[in-house]
Amino acid sequence: MLAGFQDRIGHRYGSGNRIRVMDRGIPTEDSLAKMRRTGASDQVGRPKGRQKTLEQAFASQSWARVREGVQVRRLATEEDVYVLAQSDARIDKGRGIRSKRLRRCIGRLEAIQRQQLTRDQLLMKLGAARHDAGRAAGLVKVTIPKAEATTASLEFSIDRARLRQVRRREGRYLLRTKLNAGEPAQLWSLHFQLTEVEQAFKELRHDLSIRPIHHHSEPRIEAHCLVAILAYGLQVTLKANQRQLADGTTPREVIDRFRTMQMVDVLLPTIDGRELTLSRYTQPEAEHRTLLEQPRLQLPGQPLPKITARPVRHVSAENARS
Repeated sequence: MLAGFQDRIGHRYGSGNRIRVMDRGIPTEDSLAKMRRTGASDQVGRPKGRQKTLEQAFASQSWARVREGVQVRRLATEEDVYVLAQSDARIDKGRGIRSKRLRRCIGRLEAIQRQQLTRDQLLMKLGAARHDAGRAAGLVKVTIPKAEATTASLEFSIDRARLRQVRRREGRYLLRTKLNAGEPAQLWSLHFQLTEVEQAFKELRHDLSIRPIHHHSEPRIEAHCLVAILAYGLQVTLKANQRQLADGTTPREVIDRFRTMQMVDVLLPTIDGRELTLSRYTQPEAEHRTLLEQPRLQLPGQPLPKITARPVRHVSAENARS
């Protein structure tokens, strides 16, 4: 699939010098080798297990700060260039999730200890506890006494050595690239674009609610895509304005606050059989005015009234007789 996608890009846009940035789960070694034979540059995330083999080599490299809370190291080998990135936010998030799951896992094991179960029941409950704990289950050593085949007595303890290893590698991710001349900060910024693409998909699906597409004709699908692109352009513009002027208020928060403002049509019949339409939006409240004043935005004026012919209501003969 990846090879076909690359071929379509080359056929449509030509064989320019492009840099392909991919997550670690997308390319295989064969697909990477094929891309490199065409002269393309790439940057790919690497599995966490690869960090262990390069740990000693990275230890001699110094950290370079690329932004607040993010540091990177660069290691050049004969084949590739590796970049090790460490994020303080990822460390805090990972430790919080792991601590919560560890406490829950230990609590379930203590509850199992107090029960009288057969060996089959014990194994089933242990399997459920490990499944709920996820990766945190690998940090707990569980020993079932072989001599007690019909009891729920068991021993468990936290694997301190493995926990220290996990904490040492926490919040780190490894990148592999063929861009030999790139600085560590530049290489990290290049890969960081993937998170922006992922965030764009989230905003299209959730904030703007423009997916899925249920149209069955190509013109309608193209129109839907055009409206989606325009909406996302407005979303990005709003995000940039809020980042500079509104102390981190997100577009989602702005949209949610403005949901209380509504546009209503007031219909007034006239004596000559026509209808006067007054379209009016509700007046902004204090929180709306604050959001409008920060980026120096103004609401448009109230629409002008419109006079139209009143719709003719058709009455059936049966209803007329009644």
